[in-house]
Amino acid sequence: MAGGGAPAPKADEPQPHPPKDQLPNISYCITSPPPWPEAILLGFQHYLVMLGTTVLIPTALVPQMGGGYEEKAKVVQTILFVSGINTLLQTLFGTRLPAVIGASYTFVPTTISIILSGRFSDTSNPIDRFERIMRATQGALIVASTLQMILGFSGLWRNVVRFLSPISAVPLVGLVGFGLYEFGFPGVAKCIEIGLPELLILVFVSQYLPHVIKSGKNVFDRFAVIFAVVIVWIYAHLLTVGGAYNGAAPTTQTSCRTDRAGIVGAAPWIRVPWPFQWGAPSFDAGEAFAMMMASFVALVESTGGFIAVSRYASATMLPPSILSRGVGWQGVAILISGLFGTGAGSSVSIENAGLLALTRVGSRRVVQIAAGFMIFFSILGKFGAVFASIPAPIIAALYCLFFAYVGAGGLSFLQFCNLNSFRTKFILGFSVFLGLSIPQYFNEYTAIKGYGPVHTGGRWFDDMVNVPFSSEPFVAGVVAFFLDNTLHKKDSSIRKDRGKHWWDKFRSFKGDTRSEEFYSLPFNLNKYFPSV
Repeated sequence: MAGGGAPAPKADEPQPHPPKDQLPNISYCITSPPPWPEAILLGFQHYLVMLGTTVLIPTALVPQMGGGYEEKAKVVQTILFVSGINTLLQTLFGTRLPAVIGASYTFVPTTISIILSGRFSDTSNPIDRFERIMRATQGALIVASTLQMILGFSGLWRNVVRFLSPISAVPLVGLVGFGLYEFGFPGVAKCIEIGLPELLILVFVSQYLPHVIKSGKNVFDRFAVIFAVVIVWIYAHLLTVGGAYNGAAPTTQTSCRTDRAGIVGAAPWIRVPWPFQWGAPSFDAGEAFAMMMASFVALVESTGGFIAVSRYASATMLPPSILSRGVGWQGVAILISGLFGTGAGSSVSIENAGLLALTRVGSRRVVQIAAGFMIFFSILGKFGAVFASIPAPIIAALYCLFFAYVGAGGLSFLQFCNLNSFRTKFILGFSVFLGLSIPQYFNEYTAIKGYGPVHTGGRWFDDMVNVPFSSEPFVAGVVAFFLDNTLHKKDSSIRKDRGKHWWDKFRSFKGDTRSEEFYSLPFNLNKYFPSV
């Protein structure tokens, strides 16, 4: 933009791209559903994508707890069932964004810490040990859920988010996507002959094929995941049946074979998960505090996740009161996870946010249909287990694209900031660098030593420090938020550098008429629960 005394630009000079409140070129935005057949297929695609985390977390946790294939199948079903309920609650009463609420990796270190605590070593029967540990995680999750419910429903989080500006949103949302890099290519490389073809086919079908075959129907870019997964899954199955892995190492067999997940055989035909299915929860104050810290980290990460989803749903920026309401309902999601016993808490599924970008369909109805698929396949165990046995490298290849899209969504907020300001450069560079560097140190230290850099002997205290510093978006978001709100922000020109003036109209729910269209509650509930 021309400064006060700068000459007006000449007509033939190149003009900068104008900033956009809503992302253009989205086929179906948050309130416009696609036709039913297409919506059902797109919903099924969301279900396929969220299966990755749903299976990976129990695969990591259940064997350490003492459970076998049968317990793993039950935990996968429970996570699916709970994710379906939580996604419906979030899309109906929370932020109302098309956000899938699934199991979160953020809670895994705290759960592993509960597994390693000495108080379960006196149980010789592995199944009894599994149930005792599961009940302990349930107790910790039930207590930890109160944090997000109180911060969200009381409006305290709303007061924090009011200070968020485009410049502090960039590192937060950017690293919500890019910070998950260890789940991308390292996962593909576990079985490169399956993972790499999946990645190449996915990019080719979604990015190149639509320009080669101009059907005008958006079939390839919209259903690229189904095309790519089916092709490579059949190819992987042929390799398995043909005996390509018969003499391979056990780790290769686990990653590459299509018959190694052990879920299909162990899953019951029909089973409805129910609360307290593992028994009454047990409570331990230290573990509850550690889980609360994990819950707070998940809250910060989900704030970035919600902002990314709002961008790719072609909605306006979330008013703080709506974000706070969503966080309250996410607290309810963690409570439901604790009641049913999933072993980990819930947060916004980042891979599904990336899928919104790939398909360019940000419709709320599609994600609600996906929630229906989650509940349906969690009850019909055997059918759900077939899809859940997709080899992990195929899922990791999908992550390479989805996490990249979410990271790019974060970078897109730079359009509101002044990139020629040294203050902007410092905040951006420093927060992103520390957001990558500090968690790298903490995670590397933990991988080598088996415990985090903070190792006092008080297990729960160690977790409360190690977990937040191991999260890239948490570190980057907190550093950027602090610097942006303390570095000489009184100056009126700095307010424009931060991009704050672009978000002024979204500070309150009534500030922009579009907020009502995107975020108002159904069934005329806004009359009883008004947003401020």
